[in-house]
Amino acid sequence: MIYETGERERAAQLFDGWQETMIWSCLQGVMGSLYVDQTNNPSSAGVRLGDFCFLAGEPKREIVLRGKDRQDFLIMVPRHFGWEAEIESCFGAQAKRVMRYAMKKEPDVFDREKLRVFEGALSDEYVLKMMDESLFMQCREIAWCKDFVSQYTDFAQYEKYGLGAVVLKNGEIVSGASSYSGYIGGIEIEIDTREDYRRRGLAAACGAKLILECLRRGLYPSWDAQNPWSVALAKKLGYHFDYAYTAYEVTG
Repeated sequence: MIYETGERERAAQLFDGWQETMIWSCLQGVMGSLYVDQTNNPSSAGVRLGDFCFLAGEPKREIVLRGKDRQDFLIMVPRHFGWEAEIESCFGAQAKRVMRYAMKKEPDVFDREKLRVFEGALSDEYVLKMMDESLFMQCREIAWCKDFVSQYTDFAQYEKYGLGAVVLKNGEIVSGASSYSGYIGGIEIEIDTREDYRRRGLAAACGAKLILECLRRGLYPSWDAQNPWSVALAKKLGYHFDYAYTAYEVTG
C-alpha cells in the first residue's frame, strides 16, 4: 500500500539535507503531494509537485509508479543510484536519463547595481512589468508560458506564495521570469522567452527584476537549471554553479 499523507514531519527525515525548494514547499504544506510506504514510520517517500517527483529513502517500485500516476510527462529526481535502477526498471525506454544543474543557494551573493543595469537595458519597444492578476490570467492561456503560474489555483494563492516579472511588446507577453513554485521564505524560478524573441536580453531583464523584488521582500530566488544555457544565464545574474545531478524525463 502507498499512502498520500499530510504527516510530513515523519517523512521529512528521508529528505533531510536535500537542498531542493520544491521538497520544502511540500514538507511545509504550501503545495505539492507527499507519498509514503507507511504512515507511522515511512522508509520510502516521494514528493510530487507539478512536473517534478523527488524520490528518497528505500527504493520501492510502488512509490515510483504512484509518482507517475496519471501524468503524461514527469521529471523524476532520484536521491541515489538505487532509485535510478528502479525508475529504469519501471519505465524502460519511456524514461530518458538527463542531467540537470543545481546552483548554489547564497542569499548575499547578488550585486544589486549589476542587476539594475540588466533590468534597465531594454529598448523602448518593450515594457517590463511585475505580474498582476491580468497578466496571471494571460499566462494561464498561453502554452509556452503557462508554467509561470500553473501550480497556483488562483491569483490569490500566487500573491501569497508567488512572484513574477514579464516583458510585453504591443501588449503581448514575450518573456518572463516567475515562480514555478513557492515555499515559506522564497520561490523557485521558472524563466522563458517566446522563441521568436530570444537572444535579445529579455530573459536577463526579467530575471534581474524578479531577483531584485525577491531581495526587497526578503525572499530567496532559487534557481535550478535545466540546461547549460540556463546555467550561463544564472551565472550572468550572480549565481554560482553547485553540481550536476541525474534526473529522468518520463513520458507516456
